[in-house]
Amino acid sequence: MSAGTGDAEAPDSGRARDGGTGDRQDTGHHDGPDPSGAAGTRGAGPDGTEPEEDLLARVLLTRVFEPGDATGGQWVRERGAPAVARRLRSGGPPLPGVSGRRWAGLLARAERARPRQDLAVARDAGVRFVCPGGAEWPRQLDDLGDARPLGLWVRGPAGLRMWALRSVAVVGARACTEYGAHMAATLSAGLAESGWIVVSGGAYGVDGAAHRGALASGGATVAVLACGVDRPYPRGHTQLIGRIAEQGLVIGELPPGEHPTQSRFVLRNRVIAALTRGTVVVEAAHRSGSLVTARAAQRLGRHTMGVPGPATSGLSAGVHELLRQGAVLVTDAAEIVELIGGMGELAPVRRGPVLPRDLLEPAARSVLAALPGRGSAGPEEIARGAQTTPDDAVARLYELRALGYVERHGDGWKLTRQAVIPAER
Repeated sequence: MSAGTGDAEAPDSGRARDGGTGDRQDTGHHDGPDPSGAAGTRGAGPDGTEPEEDLLARVLLTRVFEPGDATGGQWVRERGAPAVARRLRSGGPPLPGVSGRRWAGLLARAERARPRQDLAVARDAGVRFVCPGGAEWPRQLDDLGDARPLGLWVRGPAGLRMWALRSVAVVGARACTEYGAHMAATLSAGLAESGWIVVSGGAYGVDGAAHRGALASGGATVAVLACGVDRPYPRGHTQLIGRIAEQGLVIGELPPGEHPTQSRFVLRNRVIAALTRGTVVVEAAHRSGSLVTARAAQRLGRHTMGVPGPATSGLSAGVHELLRQGAVLVTDAAEIVELIGGMGELAPVRRGPVLPRDLLEPAARSVLAALPGRGSAGPEEIARGAQTTPDDAVARLYELRALGYVERHGDGWKLTRQAVIPAER
């Protein structure tokens, strides 16, 4: 881990001398509305600390730790976020599990952190910070253990916890084919129409198609970003992400202004997997990041699904491998809902077209099946093939003749063209 981030704030000479979060003396006592911009999103710290102290400590730590840092998460679990923040701001000796070099990097990041300022910037952008244990916190994220987010920055009017209870992830390749974009949009539109929340990563390709499909059907969608939620990425999706924030939710672990990196994209995927009831992969090559999401879902015990593509398509090779490893093949929204939904939410039974011969009585079908494909046969031979009597066979043959399936040919009977063609398909 590097010692700091490229857009970190400069150290403040007025930093608190008590080794705390460094904001009491920087900004004075906080008056007025909650700086997080949202009420009821904060729970008391695990060590009984005040909610605001825990909030400020967690906001500070989002500047210090990278997403998914299990070592930092263990410190927070064992000591509480305020105690870890105080240790980092005071420049004390390293906590267990890190080298001196890494500890120095963490201290440098902690020195630059300004949690109250981050909360003020977030408030101005319409963003709130949701802490674990708060009323809006999705409890399923706790399944990530020490890699659980320290908190989530949330932009949008909806309640994250309630939306996450009925959500499904639709992910796939950025450089997707026209087929992949069509399938992602169609699946997401169907899921939204069925009352499900579509979650994806806001990226180009399948992610963008999934978000657009949900929005186009008047449904709900959540974008999980690998950067600050006030700084949409990719830039080409600024309008789309803005629309998601108006109609749905945009969430992320990183504080305002933070930029994405390759490792942050990968680590973001664990949040998508843990937040949702299941993950659908539409198109993915063997090294696709969407497979990281699917495998994280498998480890967490979530449903994992794949949409098949052409056997010759490299962009579907990763999906096909996922299916070979136990993911469930799905082709439409109803099949997804059947897997992740409640009892009785069943997909319709799939059947081929009903042919006129399917409507025949069983005895008549047996006689029809006993006629040879070419040439004619007598009533006795047909009766043996149908396991019936010659008189019964003749009676059935005249019924079949009236329906246009057979015709009399001398002393025998033969199939008409109408009967031969369906039988050969």
